[in-house]
Amino acid sequence: MKNFHISVIPGDGIGLEVTPEATRVLDALADIHGGITFTYKEYPWSCQYYLEHGVMMPEDGLAQLSESDAVFLGAVGDPALVPDHISLWGLLVKIRRGFEQAINVRPAKLMQGVPSPLVNPNDFDFVVVRENSEGEYSEVGGRMHSGADEMAIQNAVFTRRGTENAMKYAFELAKTRGNNVTSATKSNGIVHSMPFWDEVFKDVANNYENIETSSVHIDALCAYLVSKPETFDVIVASNLFGDIITDIGAAIMGSVGIAPAANININGKYPSMFEPVHGSAPDIVGKGIANPIGQIWTAKMMLDHFGERGLGKLLLDSIEAVLREGIMTPDLGGTASMIEVTDAIIQHLQR
Repeated sequence: MKNFHISVIPGDGIGLEVTPEATRVLDALADIHGGITFTYKEYPWSCQYYLEHGVMMPEDGLAQLSESDAVFLGAVGDPALVPDHISLWGLLVKIRRGFEQAINVRPAKLMQGVPSPLVNPNDFDFVVVRENSEGEYSEVGGRMHSGADEMAIQNAVFTRRGTENAMKYAFELAKTRGNNVTSATKSNGIVHSMPFWDEVFKDVANNYENIETSSVHIDALCAYLVSKPETFDVIVASNLFGDIITDIGAAIMGSVGIAPAANININGKYPSMFEPVHGSAPDIVGKGIANPIGQIWTAKMMLDHFGERGLGKLLLDSIEAVLREGIMTPDLGGTASMIEVTDAIIQHLQR
């Protein structure tokens, strides 16, 4: 019997609503499988926790989380209570960087039953591998002077190690899919970091002769994700570029509410973290209409990470079966509640 220890951080907004729905699904899978169990330890770290304690997580928070096999995060942020730069850097980014989660993985595919806003989506199915620890989101920089002379400097930091790690992960992933990797670049406008990125991509690609490669400028790539998304398999991108194109991926799927993500530790020292893309969505909190699929699909990615790919496939197939039946929350044009969608997924799993 395998027992997976999961640190659960529901966080803010709809994270408090969808996280229990996803753990309900995981428990249903465990009942069906019979060979695995899940043990959850929930942490109340959130913007409300910040108001009460002055920090988003306690000083020994990472030490507490390190005892688990994975971190399952709902959402972070409530700008009405705490500025976003405090909430994100005090919890989400702190976990990502403290646990050396150097890779962010976000799939996007045309889900059966979900109408894409694209006229011709052509059954797209791609994965974005995003460098998750440095790049444009480095902490290097600052502000100085005041008045008309005030300035802000933000330095992008690209190391060969960090860049190579993301690219090697993308190539290894492509070996299990369509053997094609696209690099997102902007070397015609960003004259230091992006030519460096391109050089490292060529160096890594030399070790994967059977995989087709291309480098596409980020502005053109964004256009292609709208006009011909079916041509992409694995896209590797810097921290900022990956952040942008994965939101496009979520949009062309039909809703950010169904998009999952994984923050992967590749050295085995710390747990990886799994979170949906949708954020805390404070405008729909308490209405019972939050889409649980983003969190549930994120659970599928966690199962894959644990090596339970058969269960992961079963879960994704059940999600698509429910969507084909038209059981959807309002963000997808349906009338079902959050709980009704989860119940339907569990019923499919049990058949």
